[in-house]
Amino acid sequence: MVAATDKPVAVPVNIGSAARAVDKSELPEDAPAIAPEARSASSDTPLFPEPETASERDRYFMRLAQAAAEEARAAGEVPVGAVLVRGDEAIATGFNHPIGAHDPSAHAEMAALRAAADRLQNYRLPGCELFVTLEPCLMCAGAIMHARIARVVFGARDPKTGACGSVVDAFANTQLNHHTLVVGGVLEEECGAALRSFFADRRRASREARARLAATTGSGDDAGGASNATDRTSAQAPGSDPGTRWPL
Repeated sequence: MVAATDKPVAVPVNIGSAARAVDKSELPEDAPAIAPEARSASSDTPLFPEPETASERDRYFMRLAQAAAEEARAAGEVPVGAVLVRGDEAIATGFNHPIGAHDPSAHAEMAALRAAADRLQNYRLPGCELFVTLEPCLMCAGAIMHARIARVVFGARDPKTGACGSVVDAFANTQLNHHTLVVGGVLEEECGAALRSFFADRRRASREARARLAATTGSGDDAGGASNATDRTSAQAPGSDPGTRWPL
């Protein structure tokens, strides 16, 4: 595998700004250059810290994934973010952007994997870890295994399409030729709260828009077009689905 450089490498044009290599200069001034208690990525040293320090390290990188998720929110996409880590360095980030990219595969995990593979000039990423704010789906689980990711750490669980145990457990299949260690629930409440607030905001905006329309046209139901039944219908209407794997 080609060694990564300190400077980010341009990502493929079809990925856009949702996935990119990480320049150390982008980190906050008060952020440590190396994750707390992280170990060296040399061939004779374990990549992962001892169990007693794993949670601190995992939270550090999950917060970077949360920052990537906020980029998705700013773009009007479901706030899911991912960070690809090699040893003690975050080498790529990605955020959810299927709507803007007109791409059903543009999940945060896929964006981070593409950016990291381009940076390292290798479609295999052995020894790397993926941190993502929402449990990966089957599509992302397959890409993670093809990339030979060593470890996946996710935040919130996805009861609709989660492939790390919530709906199916793709990584528990012993017939597969690659096995990835999975850790779930890191900063789970924070990651879940970000998703819940996003959809609450969307539902509120939808109700307000219907109320304005009803006031203008004189149509709508007794509650200004904002009944629960209408709300559920609108949430599923073509063009209103934010492309989420999270329950509305």
